[in-house]
Amino acid sequence: MRFSAPLTPGRLVRRYKRFLADVVLDDGREVVAHVANSGSMLGLSTPGARVWLRPKTSGLLAWSWAVVEVEIAGVPRLVGVDTGVPNALGLEAVAAGLLPAFAGYASVRREVKYGRNSRIDLLLEHASRPRAFVEIKNVHLWRDGDRAEFPDAVTARGAKHLVELADQVRAGDRAAMLFIVQGPGSAFSIARDIDPAYGAAFDLARAAGVEAHCWTSVVTVEGVTLDREIPIRD
Repeated sequence: MRFSAPLTPGRLVRRYKRFLADVVLDDGREVVAHVANSGSMLGLSTPGARVWLRPKTSGLLAWSWAVVEVEIAGVPRLVGVDTGVPNALGLEAVAAGLLPAFAGYASVRREVKYGRNSRIDLLLEHASRPRAFVEIKNVHLWRDGDRAEFPDAVTARGAKHLVELADQVRAGDRAAMLFIVQGPGSAFSIARDIDPAYGAAFDLARAAGVEAHCWTSVVTVEGVTLDREIPIRD
């Protein structure tokens, strides 16, 4: 997935009110950027961090925070912060048949209503196969070398989705979690200390037959591309 316009570099002053960030651009201008991320962004929002913004074509703010440089396992790496990016990546990859776990379906639909007032990120369908409900989650937390973790904050909504995916499996469908890391990783784990309830819901969903897959990605100032599938360890 390529960014639609060149990114503009700067330095983070602060992130506040979850969805706002003050940034000093390299040309000296101080701007307010939209932060398309409701999580804690643990380890990503340190004042002074090198960041890149993309221009917005709609809304009240002219900029949106896209990329930040952080140190992962002792190496400076670029990481994506926009939680909408993994959904676009997942759709592209599934539609192109690039993810073996989700290949062979005739159609892919986005944001289909299901469960208890929820919408599934991707619904895969084929006349001769059970439907596949795929929930995509953005991952950008690293606390132990390059092991990626999710979530970075308590997510009651995420736990609700796990329960609903398990219900779909019991109804005869296929269901899966697709965790997409906006950066590198050698393995993936659930951050149970951050959200024990999500960890418990994840275990119950897996026991019910919900699949889990995790892919890393390569982030540059030009765009984000999926890289490889990594093991899930708990």
